[in-house]
Amino acid sequence: MRVDDYLRLDSIETFSSPFSYFISREAFNPEVADIILDWLETAAPWRLVIADFYEQYEFSFWNVELPSQLSFLIQEHYLNEVRNKVGSAFSTNLSRKVNIAAHKLIPGQRIRLHNDFIPGQETHRLLIQLNRRWADDHGGLLMLFNSAEASDLHKVFRPLHNTALAFAVSPQSHHAVSTISAEQRFTLVYSFFRENTDV
Repeated sequence: MRVDDYLRLDSIETFSSPFSYFISREAFNPEVADIILDWLETAAPWRLVIADFYEQYEFSFWNVELPSQLSFLIQEHYLNEVRNKVGSAFSTNLSRKVNIAAHKLIPGQRIRLHNDFIPGQETHRLLIQLNRRWADDHGGLLMLFNSAEASDLHKVFRPLHNTALAFAVSPQSHHAVSTISAEQRFTLVYSFFRENTDV
C-alpha cells in the first residue's frame, strides 16, 4: 500500500499563539485508525508508568513486535512522510530520528500541567487520538495554556477519534489532560527533533 492509503494529516489548521501548534480532523485513513485502535484495546503490551506529573500506561513502538497490518507504523517511507508533513507545517527541517509511543489513560488518571521541554531533546510532538464513542463527561480533555498557571487556559480539545494535534516543544508549550472519568483514552505520540539536534 502507498503511504496515502494509511496517512491523512491534510487540511490542517495552524496557530501561532500561545505557542506554535496545528490540528487535523483526520489523522489516518478511517479503516486504518480502527485497526490500530482494535489492537491498542486488545493486544498491545501496556506497562504502567508513574512520574511526578502523570500516571499512565505506555510502550514504545521500537520495543514491540507489531502485527503485520500495523508494521507500516515503523517503516521508513511512512515515517518520512509523517516527518515531512509535520516539518512543513512548522516550516522547519526535522531529523530522521523519530520516537513513537502509545499512551493509555484509564479512569482516575490524568496528566498535570507541564511543557515537555528539555534542552537538546525533542522539538516537536504529534498526538493522534484513537478513542471510541468519546463524550465530554468521560474527561480526558487536552488543555493548552497561555502560561504555567492552571487558571490561564488557552483552549480545550476533545480527544475525538482519529484527530491530531501537533506542537512545537518549548518552555511555553504548557498543556495537560484532565482526569479520565470513564472509558480508556488512547494516544499515539510521535516525537521529532530539529535536524541539528540529531545524535
